[in-house]
Amino acid sequence: MDLKTRIREIPDFPKEGILFYDVTTLLKDAEAFKRVVDKMSSFYQGEGIQKVVAMESRGFILGAPVAYSLGAGFVPVRKPGKLPSDVYEARYELEYGSDSLAIHQDAIAPGERVLIVDDLIATGGTVSATVQLIKKLGGVIHGIVFLIELTGLRGRNKLDGYNVISLVAY
Repeated sequence: MDLKTRIREIPDFPKEGILFYDVTTLLKDAEAFKRVVDKMSSFYQGEGIQKVVAMESRGFILGAPVAYSLGAGFVPVRKPGKLPSDVYEARYELEYGSDSLAIHQDAIAPGERVLIVDDLIATGGTVSATVQLIKKLGGVIHGIVFLIELTGLRGRNKLDGYNVISLVAY
């Protein structure tokens, strides 16, 4: 199955000059959605993944079923102020400014094997901040998997030393 044919391209969204890859068209296709979750999970079956970490918000859509498939717990990484208990935060740089992500302080036990799942890697800022948070908790990152990779933005370069997989590259 060619997943690219199931991803809608929207020019000039959210602002002029940006080509947005809309995964909602893939998600509404039951066969394509199942294929993506099964493929992401297949790389890590039998690898002892204990927690799947995914970033707000589209990462949740893929991360939760991958966690279920692997028999692992699911950990959401969210914007500050969205998690109800004690959190750690990590800042990351955007094209114009910076942002932060948060994780519950008790989300991952030291030594737990972690898989990071997200819909897309562009510049790598969001996933790099997530890596920082997991390391702060003592988690061991076993892999990072994305549905889409925008190769020209070289976000993968920020993940040197990690096993990174993407299903579709643009």
